[in-house]
Amino acid sequence: MSVPDISASVVRLDGPWTHRDVAANGARFHIAELGDGPLVLLLHGFPQFWWTWRHQLTALADAGYRAVAMDLRGVGGSDRTPRGYDPANLALDITGVIRSLGEPDAALVGHDLGGYLAWTAAVMRPKLLRRLAVTSMPHPRRWRSAMLGDVRQSAAGSHIWGFQRPWLPERQLVADDAEAVGRLIREWSGPQLPEDEAVDVYRRAMAIPSTAHCSIEPYRWMVRSLARPDGIQFNRRMKRPVRVPTLHLHGSLDPVMRTRSAAGSGQYVEAPYRWRLFDGLGHFPHEEDPHAFSTELINWLKDPEPDR
Repeated sequence: MSVPDISASVVRLDGPWTHRDVAANGARFHIAELGDGPLVLLLHGFPQFWWTWRHQLTALADAGYRAVAMDLRGVGGSDRTPRGYDPANLALDITGVIRSLGEPDAALVGHDLGGYLAWTAAVMRPKLLRRLAVTSMPHPRRWRSAMLGDVRQSAAGSHIWGFQRPWLPERQLVADDAEAVGRLIREWSGPQLPEDEAVDVYRRAMAIPSTAHCSIEPYRWMVRSLARPDGIQFNRRMKRPVRVPTLHLHGSLDPVMRTRSAAGSGQYVEAPYRWRLFDGLGHFPHEEDPHAFSTELINWLKDPEPDR
């Protein structure tokens, strides 16, 4: 199911970047791209879409990279398919986009759900990844153990448990012009709150038909599959170590994903691994302090020998 035409003005926001669609893994994906050079592919989280990377698109392009921000399956300008929201398939969407862009590999940068999928892609298709950068999300095995074994993390991620109900979460997300989206973004941010105009952009994008449902489906899989064969198989598959240099970024005030939960992820990386904690930032460090985030990311991307 394709996105209604009325969504174009909501999703294809003006800027120095260009918009287009690419085909990958049996679906069509909207991307915004800017610059020339080695590919850096940016993956958004919930409840956002490609526009969350607007600051990094320009910073990366200025630094000599081909910066591409994609909308994940079911979100923004990408296709809303009836199924395919398990992390293995979503990771194949991402690696398929890398191939469709005609690049041999990419540095993958993911936030929140996009970070979960970036970890997954690094395990499933390591030859397509040059570097991995993840913010506000632990490795999937670490996420699983923290959500199940840490009462405080389980409480912090209570929205994920709430998503398991049928239909009601979708209705709550879009009620009153998606007011809940604005509330979540403000509650999850640190002291540097987002501007009202930016929040309104995310509210309008969530209001596009079927977006709320598609946004929630990955989280339903993550919980409902915990005791199912497909979930157990995925968890076992993720035992394979990440073998690409990894930068792990986190806001010290993130109320959704506790620092303690994220910080144990280095055990799954058999490559140079750098942990960077941003003091005073919440769940969206790339938007709360875009200069500091972009500087950290670009310095690491340009470092020929990232430290362990």
